[in-house]
Amino acid sequence: MPRDLGEISREPSTHTALPKVADIKSSGRTLAYDLMSYYKGNLSGQTPGILPGPPPAGDYYWWEAGALWGTMMDYWHYTGDATYNDVVSQAMLFQVGPNANYMPPNVTASLGNDDQGFWGMSAMLAAEVNFPNPPADKPQWLALAQAVFNTQASPERHDSTCGGGLRWQIPFANAGYNYKNSIANGIFFNLGARLARYTGNTTYSDWAVKTWNWINEVGYMTPEYQIYDGAHVETNCTDINKAQFSYNNGVFIQGAAHMWNHTQDPIWKTRVDGLLNATLNTFFPQSIAFEIACETGMTCTTDMLSFKGYVHRWLVNVAQLCPWTRQTIMATLQTSAAAAVQTCTGGSDGRTCGFQWHMKAFDNSVGAGQQMDVLAAVSSLLIDGAAPPLTNATGGTSVGNANAGEGSDTLLGKPAPVTAAEKAGAAFLTLLVMACATGVFAWMSFGV
Repeated sequence: MPRDLGEISREPSTHTALPKVADIKSSGRTLAYDLMSYYKGNLSGQTPGILPGPPPAGDYYWWEAGALWGTMMDYWHYTGDATYNDVVSQAMLFQVGPNANYMPPNVTASLGNDDQGFWGMSAMLAAEVNFPNPPADKPQWLALAQAVFNTQASPERHDSTCGGGLRWQIPFANAGYNYKNSIANGIFFNLGARLARYTGNTTYSDWAVKTWNWINEVGYMTPEYQIYDGAHVETNCTDINKAQFSYNNGVFIQGAAHMWNHTQDPIWKTRVDGLLNATLNTFFPQSIAFEIACETGMTCTTDMLSFKGYVHRWLVNVAQLCPWTRQTIMATLQTSAAAAVQTCTGGSDGRTCGFQWHMKAFDNSVGAGQQMDVLAAVSSLLIDGAAPPLTNATGGTSVGNANAGEGSDTLLGKPAPVTAAEKAGAAFLTLLVMACATGVFAWMSFGV
């Protein structure tokens, strides 16, 4: 059990001075410990790598565990605390699947391009922060990220409907196969941008540009950089669901920041600036993270309850890669983190975190996503002591394989014509998403 929570303080005369590093690390240790209490995969008889689920067996789908391990890698990177590194490595390697491309057969029934992509982004992060490399006889982090990218770049996943783009689901039998959405394509763009910067291979950046252009051409991203959820192939992607989720903005701005840092092309600076303005204006009212699609009426799904942490983590990367954004981003994230930790007054020990950060009080909304959000917000404040994402030319040590994953996609087949029942089911899913759119921790107050 970690030591008692200590005080995070801030000088009252400024809104930009960060809390003391030692206090942030102390708080991070406690938050990490409490977050990892949701993970049972390292216990006897349990499955390594996953959070309890998927529903109805537990609250969490497979993808969220992949996001958890990325959060824990960032926690190690920012704090230096290696307590959980072995657990993270075991989890990441256990779930690679028989073809080492993060497509394990036991999750096929809910396997989307975004689900696979979240694990790929965590593998990419492991390469970028020099997370301890796996044994030589195991898949390596960079090769795993490349395998995910290569399977998603396969021609079978980019059909001509809607002029291109990835579908939400991978197997054609899955509900949602007829939906093309921003998060699946945003993750593919993100991976392409990061692999291009890390390896220098233009194949990745070419795909990133192509995906960016498609998202804009199909109308999922507006000229004001608002990003909508997606649309159905039956309408040629014209029935756009205009729900906005923070992780869509986050995944695109992180990718755009890598593209600017890699190419120094002014067009990517313009795009970073546009996305940053839209992200802060839409999802950080009063500089506090707010999930607009669901938080007002608290109709958030378990998935949505984890988005705030990803956006905090990815915006820190933007600040590292695009120096002109740093002051604005860190001032916002500091205020947001200050509000976040003030929700951590629940549970029998008075340190379980809630979700509605703008309330600055515990709201009885608890879970792995809520705890992960606050850990990400707190540990990300340690940007000054952390190196920006590495490349293979600046100290990255992960071994890659440009051909990893090619020809290994065994889930696709020729889909049958869409039936009226399936169309009705897709319409129901769209309506459901639209419906969603309509003591001890007092020491952690930063004085906001």
